[in-house]
Amino acid sequence: MTSVRQFIFPAAIVGSILVASFGYSVMAQMEFQSGADESSTLEQTQLPVQPEESIPENKNPSSCAISQSFPEDVRQWCNQIMRHASKNNLDPNLVAAVIWQESGGDPEAYSKSGAVGLMQVMPRDGIAANFQCINGPCFTTRPTIDELQKPNFNIKYGTGMIAGLLNKYEDTREALKYYGPMNVGYYYADKVLSIYQSNSN
Repeated sequence: MTSVRQFIFPAAIVGSILVASFGYSVMAQMEFQSGADESSTLEQTQLPVQPEESIPENKNPSSCAISQSFPEDVRQWCNQIMRHASKNNLDPNLVAAVIWQESGGDPEAYSKSGAVGLMQVMPRDGIAANFQCINGPCFTTRPTIDELQKPNFNIKYGTGMIAGLLNKYEDTREALKYYGPMNVGYYYADKVLSIYQSNSN
């Protein structure tokens, strides 16, 4: 599959996966790897934390490059989506699809696994602090719940994660597999891609 990173801004998903709530995305925050002994380990995916920048909500829907078929709960974050999609060379419709799937556009969404915000990123505190990786707690260098509840910061961080996974795997479906819940194969990736493809025309 050709990576959607080829789309440069502007370019022209909400159900659950494991539980009946938004954003049960543990794998979105961890990479699953198999060691030489065929045992599985979880590796941290970390990004530098930078100060929150204030970006106004989109007040002019006609100027939004995100497909109008996305619900207003997602399109209201158009300015932030377009800005960070552009910086990470992502199609803003793909980012919108992830947000729709993960949180339905609710910036305060908090999943059973402890993932936070629009793109359901695992923080270093709350429930997520209980996740243990091979070298200790998985998310000690992650942002806090409070930081990740800020829409612009969450989108900035989430798009950075997707861009990093695309750089590693060089395939959109593969990158989304590792962004989503663990142990569901390509179910999550295909769900997001279906939303993306259905709303990009």
